[in-house]
Amino acid sequence: MRIDSLETFSNEFVAMVRVRTDDGAEGWGQTSTYNADITAAILHRQVAPHVLGEEADDIGSLVERVFEREHKFPGSYLCRAVAGLDTALWDLKGKQAGRSVCELLGGTPRPFPVYASSMRRDITPEAEAERLAALCARYGYRAVKFRVGKECGHDEDEWPGRSEAVVAAVRKAVGDDVKLLVDGNSCYSPQKAIEVGRMLEAHGVVHFEEPCPYWKIDWTKEVTQALSLDVTGGEQDCFLPVWERIVESRAVDVVQPDILYMGGVCRTLEVVKLAAGAGLPVTPHSANLGLVTLFTLHLMGAIENAGPYVEFSIEGEDYYPWQTGLFAPGHVVEDGKVTIPDAPGWGVTIDPDWLKRVDHRISRRA
Repeated sequence: MRIDSLETFSNEFVAMVRVRTDDGAEGWGQTSTYNADITAAILHRQVAPHVLGEEADDIGSLVERVFEREHKFPGSYLCRAVAGLDTALWDLKGKQAGRSVCELLGGTPRPFPVYASSMRRDITPEAEAERLAALCARYGYRAVKFRVGKECGHDEDEWPGRSEAVVAAVRKAVGDDVKLLVDGNSCYSPQKAIEVGRMLEAHGVVHFEEPCPYWKIDWTKEVTQALSLDVTGGEQDCFLPVWERIVESRAVDVVQPDILYMGGVCRTLEVVKLAAGAGLPVTPHSANLGLVTLFTLHLMGAIENAGPYVEFSIEGEDYYPWQTGLFAPGHVVEDGKVTIPDAPGWGVTIDPDWLKRVDHRISRRA
């Protein structure tokens, strides 16, 4: 079963990938979101030539082949493009075996806990608290995440006093039984992050994500060592040597790779293995309702060091208009959980009408 073609269906925000083999079988995956049209071009230029005509079943070897052949281009865009190949091949493999990807990875499809994840800073503390409390009441979320500080903010708040106000407001609104998680998005120096962290601990926050600029690993480690709550991070990191440093130094308490930033399931499993060896849990980054959340659910249903929940964006089409109508069936939250599909592969169908509206490109085996 050799790879006969790779296709992309893309717009600026998202690119779906279809792999077809010489026996007519097919699988669907996705590259990472944003500038996805650029990523699609890279897939055809720097990924497809190395895998067309090759056997489709050894996904890890194909992924490694691309990175070796493209060793002069070890950047994020290549990882984002390879993710499209990797995830499409996992779907193909599951369909050929008649099993879900979760089962292929050794797991069991089942309802899995998710936390309600806010993406917004342009919202008042009162409005954030109100909507999170309403979502907890309606969908049974037992954990919520929201933003503090300013993205890459050099110790500044989005506006003066917002972080302290939003933490207090959300805690009061959702009550003591709901876990609070916050995301600093690379805002703080170590001294300021520790100061903010003490405030978070006073309100019972359990998860402080990316408090320092993510490339300042030693800064993050300093914060981790100073605080009792979990300091978490890693969503931006796609290079395995960097992950080795993060894990070996215990710079964080919880590792958060993004499957599509990393380059797919196979490379994410390498991070999972590193974390398991250090006794660290994995709670991946999955900050939109494209296929990344679906991929993450399948992975988390299978790994032994899975964290307690999967990130689940609460932002709708008013915030992310591009994520509507991509695939079916869509995710349904019940009692704070989303069910991992048990159908073969990823267990969803890409919407044919969406495919007709975006740019299409195909690379074929010579």
